[in-house]
Amino acid sequence: MVSLEKTFSEIYHLFGLDRIKSKVLAFTLLAILIPTLTMGWQSFHLNKQFITAKISEELQNATTHTVREFNLWLKERFYEMRVFSSSYEVTENLEKLLRGSVSSGAPNLAHRRLTDFLKLVQGKFSDYEALMVVAPDGKVLSTSKDKPEAPKLLPDWLHQAKAGESMVGEVYWDETRQKGILAIAVPIKSPNGKVLGILSGKLNFRSVEKILKGFSLGKTAQVYLVQRDGSVILSSRDIGTAFLKARLSDKVVEALFKNEQDAKVAGLDPEALEYLDPEGTPVLGTLWSVAKLPWGAVAEIGRKEAYAKSTRIVNLTLMMLGGLLAVMGLAAYFLGFTIVRPLERLTEGASKVAGGNLEVKVPVVGHGEVAYLTEVFNDMVGHLRQSRTELAAANATLSEKNKVLKELSITDGLTGLFNRKHLMEVLVQEINRARRFKHPFSILMIDIDHFKQYNDTYGHLAGDRLLAQIGALFKSTLRDIDFAARYGGEEFLIMFPEVGVEGASKGGERLRAKVESDQFIFEGRPTPVRVSIGVSTFPEHGSTAEALIEKADAALYQAKRKGRNRVVVADGALQKAASS
Repeated sequence: MVSLEKTFSEIYHLFGLDRIKSKVLAFTLLAILIPTLTMGWQSFHLNKQFITAKISEELQNATTHTVREFNLWLKERFYEMRVFSSSYEVTENLEKLLRGSVSSGAPNLAHRRLTDFLKLVQGKFSDYEALMVVAPDGKVLSTSKDKPEAPKLLPDWLHQAKAGESMVGEVYWDETRQKGILAIAVPIKSPNGKVLGILSGKLNFRSVEKILKGFSLGKTAQVYLVQRDGSVILSSRDIGTAFLKARLSDKVVEALFKNEQDAKVAGLDPEALEYLDPEGTPVLGTLWSVAKLPWGAVAEIGRKEAYAKSTRIVNLTLMMLGGLLAVMGLAAYFLGFTIVRPLERLTEGASKVAGGNLEVKVPVVGHGEVAYLTEVFNDMVGHLRQSRTELAAANATLSEKNKVLKELSITDGLTGLFNRKHLMEVLVQEINRARRFKHPFSILMIDIDHFKQYNDTYGHLAGDRLLAQIGALFKSTLRDIDFAARYGGEEFLIMFPEVGVEGASKGGERLRAKVESDQFIFEGRPTPVRVSIGVSTFPEHGSTAEALIEKADAALYQAKRKGRNRVVVADGALQKAASS
């Protein structure tokens, strides 16, 4: 032990720590620096991971929503084009032009009527800059513009037309119109199925630009569509004549597409990558591919803005560390003049308590303030130990009671389904969610047919058992995401999230058939039970919970008037049971 003390003394002397106060000061500084820097670095690392994950999620939501909205927009345009191409004005007059009939000036009349039709259609639909009818040989036979324009389709457009496919052509900058253009086309077929030509349209991106500009991820964030070669098509920022001129590097584009593919293979959402945007600014971004097109939707945010919170935490940590060093260094300098060993014992004890060990008792040595402090410390630890035991028991009891109370507050005691109060809260939440994401959802108002006869025949207790059986049937039949509640009396309400009128009607019919086929035993013998169901859907039948319930209730009473045991959709659409 003596030799060990000599060794330490030499080390202390080497660093100028011969005096007790210097040793206390050095110890204090190290005790502050090591854990503070370690915890600070760990906190910074974890915070950065959390921020990156959060940003990745927000950027991914933006890209997938952009792709979904763009695909919907393009699908609507193709639907319109097919409606236009199947018009009698198009097919009949195109056949006349292709036959080259000269009787009574038919070709000129057919050309004029076809042109007038195209101009009329274009004038009513703002997404189209031009419409044109193109013959199989590539000649433009008629156009909505005074001056014929090339359709700018891909080389195999005729083969695609004969196959009945919709065609997407080039995206380019139109100098005349000073806007970006996307060429699309659909085949024009005669009544006997022969391909007469194609109807080509030149689309502007006005609607798509509104979609992109609707995102708000941050001051430096943007969402844009990019081609495989890295050229930017559209952006949530106003790029003007920079259409297709701003571009990401090939390396960045390849990394973004590969990152998306790797994530899809792994069944995960792609994490945000760090790269330089077209302006050379460091950003975090993700990409999601556009189906059937060599495009991708990119959402990105400036790296500096993304990690601004993390940077503030680092700066705050450094400031706090500096303050702690100054204060504790000064305190340690003066405390170095006083007793060391009792203080070390107290420090050790306090460290154990901080680590959660309350089985600590520091020996009391000597007299004076430090001894008194040791006694107080031991007494405090004893109280803490007792308080922790009592608090743990109280928390366990309170937690269990809270669970029971919460369950009772939202559950119908008879059927085990949710009660009406909780139902209204969930309906309001679902309406807000459906309105935000533009998704439908439906509700079923269900009433047990002739329930009063069951009560009168078998008694109220049997009626209660029937309600409980119906509730159990609903629980076992519905999906996990569906919501079932007892509305009141013998009425139940079921909600189908993200299900439209048709799906809800079919779901209601399945429930009706399930009730009809199930076995309900009263007084030892099977008794048939039937239900009537009314269906309403958000937003077709209402935009509030009260309106949807009112519509479903009206449909339910219509089902009653129609003979019961059936499903009726609000506003009169009726589905009869197979065994009405």
